[in-house]
Amino acid sequence: MALLNILGVFTLMFAVPVVATERASAKFVFSHFNTDNSWGYILGIAFAVKDVPYLLSPDNDAGGYAIAEVFYLAFKSRYGNGVGGIICLGIVAVAVYFCGMSSVTSNSRMTYAFSRDGAMPFSSVWHKVNKQEVPINAVWLSAFISLCMALPSLGSLVAFQAMASVSTTALCIAYALPTLFRITLARKCFVPGPFNLGRYGVLVGWITVLWVATITVLFSLPVAYPVTKNTLNYTPVAVGGLFTLVLSSWIVSARHWFKGPVTNLGA
Repeated sequence: MALLNILGVFTLMFAVPVVATERASAKFVFSHFNTDNSWGYILGIAFAVKDVPYLLSPDNDAGGYAIAEVFYLAFKSRYGNGVGGIICLGIVAVAVYFCGMSSVTSNSRMTYAFSRDGAMPFSSVWHKVNKQEVPINAVWLSAFISLCMALPSLGSLVAFQAMASVSTTALCIAYALPTLFRITLARKCFVPGPFNLGRYGVLVGWITVLWVATITVLFSLPVAYPVTKNTLNYTPVAVGGLFTLVLSSWIVSARHWFKGPVTNLGA
């Protein structure tokens, strides 16, 4: 799966600018700043970009889906039809599918672990496994929650973008917090596993924490100006609300009964 994603990225990076009959200059690709299109496209795609406002227009062939329009126009301008662009978009779709599958797998595994430790409502339901030792109830719960998070896109693009924008930040913070505690509070009492980085572990840990802190700030900044209710980056609100909810739950209830992860299921 990882190899497929890597090959797909390199294929699109080289195929699209090679096929495009009109190309932007290197000066435009590397130095032009446009506040209408959020973060820049990857370098290979940027060489095929000539008219940014048109790519974002809902009146174009892709209905305002910029990357799809880039693929479509590049092949249509050279070969007279956009079939090649649709194939390129298919590469992206396959990668997105595998990413979604990986997300459901990891989410269901975390749901199983949390419920096994008694840290979720109805924990006895979610940590059950079937004959193949798959936490099937946790898988269905993860899929259902994912579906619910996608539904707002049918009625409000702003609401959907607000939830989507927080996913990257929340995922990175989820990795950074245990790392932070490992290199600070538990630095002396932590027992390393079979695989560890030895004396470099603390250094790598601090690099990880600083990197996540940096991108958390960057991902919380507005991505378009002027800032309105439709362009506001709701990531700080969502992350702050989640932290408030979790800390309140811990202070009011969980600290009185939660004993930590279950390390021996046979006990």
